[in-house]
Amino acid sequence: MEGTDKVLLQPPTFGNLITVLSIDGGGIRGIIPGTIINFLESELQKLDGEDARIADYFDVIAGTSTGGLVTAMLTCPDENNRPLFAAKDIKDFYLKPVPQNLPATQVFVFFSSKKGDESSAKINHSLDALLSDICIATSAAPTYLPAHYFETKDEQTGKVREFNLIDGGVAANNPQALIAISEVTKEIVKGSPDFFPIKPMDYGRFLLISLGTGSPKAQEKYKAAEVAKWGVLGWLTSGGSAPVIDAFSHASADMVDLHISVVLQALHSENNYLRIQVRRLYMHVP
Repeated sequence: MEGTDKVLLQPPTFGNLITVLSIDGGGIRGIIPGTIINFLESELQKLDGEDARIADYFDVIAGTSTGGLVTAMLTCPDENNRPLFAAKDIKDFYLKPVPQNLPATQVFVFFSSKKGDESSAKINHSLDALLSDICIATSAAPTYLPAHYFETKDEQTGKVREFNLIDGGVAANNPQALIAISEVTKEIVKGSPDFFPIKPMDYGRFLLISLGTGSPKAQEKYKAAEVAKWGVLGWLTSGGSAPVIDAFSHASADMVDLHISVVLQALHSENNYLRIQVRRLYMHVP
C-alpha cells in the first residue's frame, strides 16, 4: 500500500503470490521465449539443484499456439509426475516430436488440470484428450496449417465428444490477462483452497512474467492507397507474409500488455509484472 513501509500479507496456500508464466504464439519465433526459459531454468538450477524445473516455480503456465506447445513441454508429466522435458529441450522441439500417447491432463485452460473445475480433464472426462491432439489444435494457424479434428470418449459414460479446433491465437495470442488471470480469478470466486485467502480482485498478489515471440521492426511498408486495393489474396500474401494475421496477432498482444501494465500501476504493483518482447526483429523474405 502506498505510503507504508511494510505491508503484511496473509499468504495463499503455497507462498505470498500467485505466480503466472505466459507465452505468446508466434510460429517458429517460439525459439525466443524458449531461449529465455532455458536461461531462467538454468539459473534456478544453480540455486536449487539440477532437478529444478520451470513448472516448480509457477502456479499457472498459459500458452497459445507455439506458446501452447512450449507450455505442454514444460508441464507434461512423466511416470513420476515430474516434468517430462527440461527447458533446454525446447530448442530441439522440431527435431523431437511429442509422443502420440501422452495424456493432456496438465495442459492449462481449455484442457485444464484444476481440481473441481468442470473444464478439467480430471473432472470432465470428455476433455481427457491426447496431448498430441491439443498441441496440433493450438498451433493450427489459419492460412498456414489446417484445422484439427479429434474425438474424446468418456470411458465412464461412453459419451463421445467431437472437437473442431484452430489456433488459439485468433482469440488470445497473448493469453496472460485474457485467460490465465481470469481462470485464477474464477477459481478464487469458487472458493478454491489453492488460492485462499486471496480475493477475486486482488491483482496485486499476482507475479506475472509474459514472454513475447518478437515483433518485426516497424518499417511502415504498407501505404493506405496500396492496401485499399487489396482483396483477400493481398491481405493474406503481401510482403511475403499474411498482413491481416500479423496485424491482429501483434495488436492483441500489445493491448493485453497495455491493460496489465495500467491495472498493476493503479495497484502500485507494477514491479510484479515483466513483459519481455523483442520489438525490432528484421524479417528476411527471400
